[in-house]
Amino acid sequence: MYVTALLLATFFAYYIVKKDKLPVPKSLLDSYIIWVEIGVILGAKLGYVLFYDPNLSYFLSQPWQIFNPYNQYGEFVGIAGFSYHGALLGFFIASTLFSLVHKIDQWYLLDITAIAIPLGYTFGRIGNFLNQELIGRETTLSWGIYVDKTLRHPSQLYEAFLEGVIVFTILYLYRKQKSFNGELIALYMLLYAIARFIAEFFREPDIQIGYLYFGWMTKGQEFSILMIIFALGLYLYRKKIGATTL
Repeated sequence: MYVTALLLATFFAYYIVKKDKLPVPKSLLDSYIIWVEIGVILGAKLGYVLFYDPNLSYFLSQPWQIFNPYNQYGEFVGIAGFSYHGALLGFFIASTLFSLVHKIDQWYLLDITAIAIPLGYTFGRIGNFLNQELIGRETTLSWGIYVDKTLRHPSQLYEAFLEGVIVFTILYLYRKQKSFNGELIALYMLLYAIARFIAEFFREPDIQIGYLYFGWMTKGQEFSILMIIFALGLYLYRKKIGATTL
């Protein structure tokens, strides 16, 4: 399902370029997508290790073990544990490096991917639901699902709808009204962060972290607040400098 999410996001980026007749050479978009997908994969894994994994000290002392499908006890665990915020950071780093190497303005490319990402993200969360990953909090509601004999919110589907479908719909409908390059990626981060903050109320906190503040705020909500601040700052900065549109 994760591969499906990446492929769908990639396909839709090409679709937007063709539908809106954007002057982006296919060869340039091909290269850009390869760069950012590598950044996403590396960032997602490294972000999980840095932000969530309780064995951080082990991986810092032996970083080559980060992508090892066996843990330090020799048990097969697969390549598990990915962080959205790490993926986003890896995405931006890869995009920035690509723009420096190719000497282009990355912001119009970021705006294209801003529309495609939430569509792919939707299927990523559906994959979490099918695999019973990132489970929801306990509930008594009739639409709850049983996970290990406990009735829980299908929080993965809430996230797929809030952070995927709704964010995609807003950005897709608004895309032709954007007034400067970088506007859509800033709006994507803002909308995602708000949706994620809400969805976290129905998602079980990471067992190794729990609640961070006030007895209710999670790590995901902490990152969402930081993301909202960054997105607003980016939006205002790009608007202030009068960035041109493609």
